[in-house]
Amino acid sequence: QVQLVESGGGLVQPGGSLRLSCTASERIFSGYAMGWYRQAPGKQRELVARITSSGSIYYTDSVKGRFTISRDNAKNTVYLQMNSLKPEDTAVYYCNSKRFPGADYWGRGTQVTVSS
Repeated sequence: QVQLVESGGGLVQPGGSLRLSCTASERIFSGYAMGWYRQAPGKQRELVARITSSGSIYYTDSVKGRFTISRDNAKNTVYLQMNSLKPEDTAVYYCNSKRFPGADYWGRGTQVTVSS
């Protein structure tokens, strides 16, 4: 069974931290680029961070210096450490597994709410 299971979302005050986890089925983790996307109400889904199988990392500008993506290949898990959270980080966060030319898998999402 192919699946991505996210966890770690929740409610946090501005300036706080959360760590998201995504555990993948083995056959959609090894050799795949793993990413975190988010979608806020009324907005398009956007790429937040991505880490390739070789360890190359991308961050969208708005999270640079605050978020850190990492992967544990032994556990088939990708993490997103989110620090200095802002209200504008509020969104549903989705885990993604992708490999050229056409493999593209999504988790169900986890809600992150940043509010005082």
